[in-house]
Amino acid sequence: MSYWLMKTEPSTFSIDDLARAPRKTTAWDGVRNYQARNMLRDQMKRGDEAFLYHSSTDVPGIVGVMEITKEGYPDDTAFDPKHPHYDPDSDPAKPRWYMVDVRLKERFPRIITLEELRAHATKELKGMVLLRPGNRLSVSPVEPQHWKFIRSLL
Repeated sequence: MSYWLMKTEPSTFSIDDLARAPRKTTAWDGVRNYQARNMLRDQMKRGDEAFLYHSSTDVPGIVGVMEITKEGYPDDTAFDPKHPHYDPDSDPAKPRWYMVDVRLKERFPRIITLEELRAHATKELKGMVLLRPGNRLSVSPVEPQHWKFIRSLL
């Protein structure tokens, strides 16, 4: 099993939205970065787990855990001119963008804040992609030892 961190702006899609989805499951669509797309398309596997991270908010941080329930498949929002994620250069015959399905597995009793994670950046979380300067990826891998340590913070 692999571990991931997936960022979302709670004003766009939050853990509450995921909890309200049928079977607490939804497509994780709208990723428009090639590096993140490659992870969705090529590396995420059914059964992998991902931290759900709220970004662009007063208190950014990890709010829960999701499970990947369906591996990468073409993101059909890219083909819909009425959808905010529409990409006129994306071709259904040769899809440019991919998505996965996720299911809410656990809602944390508190936010593990970015500030708290940064406090461990030089020791327990050294090398974590989220904590690298300039990192803006919406999807990133999490090393097993980082996953275990972050879980221990609860």
